[in-house]
Amino acid sequence: MKKLNQLKRAATVFLCFFLMSALSAQNLESKIDKVLKTQFKSNETGVSVLVAKRGKVIYRKAFGKANLELDVNMIPENVFKVGSMTKQFTSVSILMLLEEGKLSLEDTITKYIPNFPIKGKQITIHHLLTHTSGIKNYTSIRKFGEITTDDIPPLEFIDFFKNEPVDFEPGEKYKYSNSGYFILGYIIEKVSGISYSKFVEERIFKKLNMYSSCYESHTKLIKNRASGYQKRGEGFLNHKYFSSTLPYAAGSIMSNVDDMLKWQTAISNNLLLKKETTAKAFTNYTLDNGKKINYGYGWHLNEINGIPTIEHGGSIPGYKSMGVYVPSEDVYVVVFSNCGCQSPTKTAIRIAALAIDKPFFTKEKAVSLSKEELDKWVGAYEFEDGAVRFISIEGNQLYSQREGSSQKIKIYPTTANEFSSEDGFISYSFSLENRKQVVVFQNRIEKEKGVYTQKEVLKEKKIFQ
Repeated sequence: MKKLNQLKRAATVFLCFFLMSALSAQNLESKIDKVLKTQFKSNETGVSVLVAKRGKVIYRKAFGKANLELDVNMIPENVFKVGSMTKQFTSVSILMLLEEGKLSLEDTITKYIPNFPIKGKQITIHHLLTHTSGIKNYTSIRKFGEITTDDIPPLEFIDFFKNEPVDFEPGEKYKYSNSGYFILGYIIEKVSGISYSKFVEERIFKKLNMYSSCYESHTKLIKNRASGYQKRGEGFLNHKYFSSTLPYAAGSIMSNVDDMLKWQTAISNNLLLKKETTAKAFTNYTLDNGKKINYGYGWHLNEINGIPTIEHGGSIPGYKSMGVYVPSEDVYVVVFSNCGCQSPTKTAIRIAALAIDKPFFTKEKAVSLSKEELDKWVGAYEFEDGAVRFISIEGNQLYSQREGSSQKIKIYPTTANEFSSEDGFISYSFSLENRKQVVVFQNRIEKEKGVYTQKEVLKEKKIFQ
């Protein structure tokens, strides 16, 4: 009888645990549904989403349309251009060649492109991987808009941007540059003896059974390809033609959410690289002055409410993408959109926050403060880079406004001296130092300290026509 009672109690505990887990999963699913349905409408362009925890898929859905003209609903199997998420594949390809002893991260550009005008500077593969080379980003060059439909071989296209003035000395600053990753693609071809597209398809996609992934093609029949769109007023247009030779190793890969999980699993489990080599991709590198850049090799390093993340997004005509990995929780979120008008960046981050139970602030959670308590922090604050941010009050509402911007952002109190933007991504922590007001402005991992100044808010200038 005693044993029977013990079995009953054990069964009850198990049933309660099972029911709680099921309710928790349903609750998470409904929260993610709400985030997605707020942004993506059933009769407009769509989104494909996957969330995995410890290798197990816990959410996999699609919303909206994969093709507006044919009225085809989006499905999770749809294939998208992933844009700059391609850079992950490029960096891992370089590291694979490093392990094989075929290159060094300290190799200079001129070892592979002898006529590249370095002007006495040593630009290395490491500089290219970390966006610290100073080479001008080719998509920011005015004449680039004139050649976006041209099919141009890699070396010939490097000639397009190589003579542009550098933005800074190698290692001096961090500035995102597609040019660096374009050059890395050419280096992969020179070292491996095969095209970049063949390298990633044979050495990565086939090895990992990523059957829905490929190098972009406008002519090849690609099963489940989602059509790409752009917004014009209240309606949509097919995205403009953009040659696949131009994004190249910086942005020409296509994939779906299932294959991206295979990719992330391979990276997390060191299936393509040794553990110590993989670590190189996720090191937070520094500039020559010691300042961290919050970037590794092909991935941004960030955080969600204090929890470290590894992430990267992509943007290419007709498509946007975002992938977020939380190492400590082994949570992976990937979101693909088939319209340049619908960025999934904050959406993916918000979903990842829900998946690790670290949701962002919402204004419903704001605490109530008196006008006197709010008035304490009103004023102008100057930051180390010279930027000035004005904190003002209207009624019982605080606003933040950066000098030179017409946008005033509502900020909500979370404590007596801490405030948050409505979306929860930006926080303000006020305090007194030597009887002077200071504020720590934080946008996720990025932190800046501002000190009270007597500067007055600039009045908006009237423009007469």
